[in-house]
Amino acid sequence: MIVMKFGGTSIEDTLSVERVVGIIASRLEQCPVVVNSAMGKTTRKLLDIARLSAQGMDEKALLRLDEIGGYHFDMARSLTPDFENSDVRTTLERYFEELRRLLGGLSILRELTPRSQDRILSYGELVATTIIASALQGRGISARWLDARDFIITDEKFTRAKPLDGLTCRSIQEKVRPLVESGYVPVIQGFIGSTRSGATTTLGFEGSDFTAALAGAALDVSNIEIWKDVNGIMTADPRIFAGARTVRNITFEEASELTFFGAKVLHPGTIEPARRKNIPVNIYNSRQPDAGGTTITAQTKRGTNLVKSIAYNMPVCIINIVSNSHADPAGFLKSVFDILDREGFTPCAVTTAGTGIAMAVSVSEDMEHVIDELKRLGTVNITGEKATISLVGENIRTTRDFALVVFRNLEDVNIYMVAQGASPISLTFVVDESDIPSVIARLHEAFFKEPDPDTFD
Repeated sequence: MIVMKFGGTSIEDTLSVERVVGIIASRLEQCPVVVNSAMGKTTRKLLDIARLSAQGMDEKALLRLDEIGGYHFDMARSLTPDFENSDVRTTLERYFEELRRLLGGLSILRELTPRSQDRILSYGELVATTIIASALQGRGISARWLDARDFIITDEKFTRAKPLDGLTCRSIQEKVRPLVESGYVPVIQGFIGSTRSGATTTLGFEGSDFTAALAGAALDVSNIEIWKDVNGIMTADPRIFAGARTVRNITFEEASELTFFGAKVLHPGTIEPARRKNIPVNIYNSRQPDAGGTTITAQTKRGTNLVKSIAYNMPVCIINIVSNSHADPAGFLKSVFDILDREGFTPCAVTTAGTGIAMAVSVSEDMEHVIDELKRLGTVNITGEKATISLVGENIRTTRDFALVVFRNLEDVNIYMVAQGASPISLTFVVDESDIPSVIARLHEAFFKEPDPDTFD
């Protein structure tokens, strides 16, 4: 048994869906469970129309909803035999009517709550999986649509819900395994779940990867396949540095560090369920299904390069807090991290002194409230337009003076913070946003000039 997850860009048009159906058909002997994201940029578009409705711009929101609906109906029509008389058409009409009612409620209340946001965004995955299941059935594949909210059970932290591991694992085994054993191909939504009381939740953007890992771990599959529009984990973001190479193999620990420090290839929660069950994770390109991709496992052969990949994260700001009280530095630090934990913020880098702390934090829409809370503890200064650079690799663990090697190549670059030691396989530092392309290019030249052919393509 395997899990196959397909991202939004892998199913963004008819040709892409037909290609995905072919990929799934080629793996039927491995008993696949299919996880789908919303199609294309649907999730972002649904979020935009929800915000428009909450601002009272009803007509504009409904016009954009009609555009989303037209896109999906056209897709379904091209992929479903006798679409006009099919259950698919009826289901899609019901979903979009429910969305219209939800948006109408937002326009009356003039408020978009996290709970309402999750309910509205869930329709992207519900619609996509309805179309994909139909396309598979049209190819003669015994696909069965399932509602992930019946078995991905989470807490009530809407927009970034955490699955309840034991309950979710048991529910997946009860709902999904019997279908696979009966010869069906389950098609389930990524990204969404529900609370124990039945309220719809989401796992955070890119959460479909996480769903795939949860399903894979619960079902003890032999492999978790993540299909995207890139060839796998790269030595750097190819949008920033065109010379980036594909990393052929990488450890769970390395991949986890990269996702934490900003690499967008995987959802940060993906690695742990797979690591816990020692299930390999493969990242493939759905547009080039015969390409090698990246394999993530517990251990890999030690290559000759010090670094596996360079990640970056922006926009970032540096928050400096000087305590109002000099008597209890331990209590001050605890209060700072209590606030960050309560508000769902995790610093990228931290340095401390007796009476103060400096943190590099990803900029978000919730920053203002967090800053207000921190100001109760002391004087707060914020420096924006920053970014973090993180170098990750198992060989860093055994390399003396690694930081010296790094910064020797960046002598003319302003470095605002450095974090090394918390993890033995990574080094992170903060620079100006404008320096990102130059810094990545220099570091890539320094660490990948002679790439190990067993590790990189």
